[in-house]
Amino acid sequence: MKSVRILNCDLHAVTLEGTTDWAREWIHGGRRGYICTVNVAILMMMRSDRKLQGFVDRAALVVADGQPLVWASQLQDDPLPERVTGVELVDELCALATREGFGVYFLGAKPAIIETVVQRLAERHHGLKVCGISDGYFDAAEAPQRAQAIRESGANILIVGMGVPLQEEFIENHWDQLGVELAIPVGGSFDIIAGATRRAPVWLQRIGMEWLFRLIQEPRRLWKRYLVTNTQFIFHLLRSVAGSGLGRWLS
Repeated sequence: MKSVRILNCDLHAVTLEGTTDWAREWIHGGRRGYICTVNVAILMMMRSDRKLQGFVDRAALVVADGQPLVWASQLQDDPLPERVTGVELVDELCALATREGFGVYFLGAKPAIIETVVQRLAERHHGLKVCGISDGYFDAAEAPQRAQAIRESGANILIVGMGVPLQEEFIENHWDQLGVELAIPVGGSFDIIAGATRRAPVWLQRIGMEWLFRLIQEPRRLWKRYLVTNTQFIFHLLRSVAGSGLGRWLS
């Protein structure tokens, strides 16, 4: 599968539909791996977090969860076809699991949130095989027990919403124990699915301003993530383009 390098990350040129097709073939093929959804904030975090950078580099599939990344890719000969968000992937993977009979385990968020998420997804996808659910509030000493529970559940797909980089650390530290064919960390997607956090209107998503909508809802928690990382992204992008030309992207 073709990939597009933007700064320090290789993003696969795939659509939402293509991602679910890939996931179906991956699981039926008996392989094991994880999907990463990368947005501007995560991309900038990767530059200063070696573990996170390595985790993304080792992913079986990396998709662009940010319209600015799609726009940036258009400076190259083979741009990314579209944005693939974690929220949409959760829904599509559950639809896939229902059609194919795959079992899904949900890990993350507060107990009330994750229960609401599973209830809504089960109502939307009749016949969804939920192998287990667990909140994301546990310490390092409890993590092996959570991983073992996931393995014993027999799930094919693990969806983790614990925030970056906690969710990535859990998957990496317990990968051998988890037993699932496919895992995906999805950040705050559970809060959106449960209705605890509102998602931006479609028109704001299309113009790449969904981050501003979220910032207005949670200014104290998100101001640094979005305003600082967006500024860093623009700076590094301009420096990369100026230093190596439109046809090459160096970190």
